[in-house]
Amino acid sequence: MTKPLETCKNCEQQFNDEFNFCPHCGQQAKDELTVKVLFYNTISNYFSFDARFLKSFLPLLFRPGYLALKFIQGKRLLYLHPAQMYLFIAVVFFFLFSFIQRNQVRDLDEKLAKTLKKNQVIENIADQKLKDSIENARVEKKRKNDSIAAAAVKQALQNTKLPIGIEDKQLDSIFKAEKIDINDPMTFDFNTKVVDSLIEAGAAESEIYNAMGIGEDPGYFKRRLYAQGLKFYKSRKGGSILQAFYDTIPIAMFFLLPIFAFILKLLHLRRGTYAHHLVFSFYYFSFLFTVFSIILAVNYIIDIPDWIDFLIMLSTFIYLILALKRFYMQGWFKSLFKGAITSFVFLSIVTPITLVLLSFFAFLFY
Repeated sequence: MTKPLETCKNCEQQFNDEFNFCPHCGQQAKDELTVKVLFYNTISNYFSFDARFLKSFLPLLFRPGYLALKFIQGKRLLYLHPAQMYLFIAVVFFFLFSFIQRNQVRDLDEKLAKTLKKNQVIENIADQKLKDSIENARVEKKRKNDSIAAAAVKQALQNTKLPIGIEDKQLDSIFKAEKIDINDPMTFDFNTKVVDSLIEAGAAESEIYNAMGIGEDPGYFKRRLYAQGLKFYKSRKGGSILQAFYDTIPIAMFFLLPIFAFILKLLHLRRGTYAHHLVFSFYYFSFLFTVFSIILAVNYIIDIPDWIDFLIMLSTFIYLILALKRFYMQGWFKSLFKGAITSFVFLSIVTPITLVLLSFFAFLFY
C-alpha cells in the first residue's frame, strides 16, 4: 500500500505524510501561520546566538587559544562560530569608535579653518606692507631723482616677502586674539591669492592647476592628485578625507586578518591547513576588538592614564603568546619567538603599508 505523500510548501518536494519536517529542507510540514510560528525561529535563533556568545565570551578573554583549539577539534555548535564572533564584536567596536571618529573629524576641520585664517592674516599684512612701501617710495620720488626712486621701489618689493620685525609682534597679537596656533606648519605650496582669484573668475581647471604648479604634460595620475587637491582647497575641510580614511578601515580588516593568518601559516607549515590558522586569527582579532572596545568605552567616561593604556596593549601581546602555546601545542620559547616575529612583521611592515594605501585611497576617492 502506497503511503500518502505531502508536498513541502517551501521546496515543493514530496515526502512521507508521517514526517513532521521536510527531509529535504527541514521546514515544519504542517504549520499553521500563527503568532507563535511567526516569531519562533527569530526568537530561538536569537537566544541560540546569545547563549553561545555568553559561553564563548569568557573563554575568549581568559583562556587564550581555547576556542580556536576546540573549534578545530570539532566542537563547532557549543561555541560561537569564529567568523560570527568576529563580525559581532567588530560591529560593536566600530560603533563605539564612531563617537571618537566624529570628534576627530570636527577637530580637524576646525584646525584647518584656523590655519587658513592664519595664512590669510599673513597675506593681508604682507599686502599692506607692500602698499605702504610703494607709497613711501612714491613720496621719496618727489625728493630724489627717478633712478633713486626706482631703486627704492625695487628695495621695497624685495623686503615684502614675509612680514618681519615689528610685524612679528603684530602677528603674535592677532594670532593670540584669534586663538590661532602660531607654530602650526600647515600651509599650501602655491600662491593662494592667485588660485582664489582664478576660482572666483570661473577659470578653467587646467589654468588653476597651472597656478598650483602642475607642470607640463601631466599624466592621469598626477592630474587626479591635483584635482583632489583643488577639491580639498575649495571645500577647506580635511575632515572629509579623514572620514573616508576611517570608512575604509573595516574593509581593510577583511584583508589584514587573512594576511595575519598567512604569517602564522608560514611560521607553522606543519601545523594544520590555512583554515586552521584563519580560525585562530578570527578569535584573536575578536579578542583585540574586545579589548579596544573596553578601552574606548572606559576612556569615553573617564580619561585613563596613558601608562594604563600601554599596559593593556602590552597584555594583548602576552595573550598572543599564551594563545599560540595552547593552540599549536609548542614550548614557551617557540611561542615567544613566533609571536614576536608575527607581531613585528604585522605591525612594522603590513600595518604601515596598509595605512599608507588607505590614506592614499581616502585622498583619491573622498
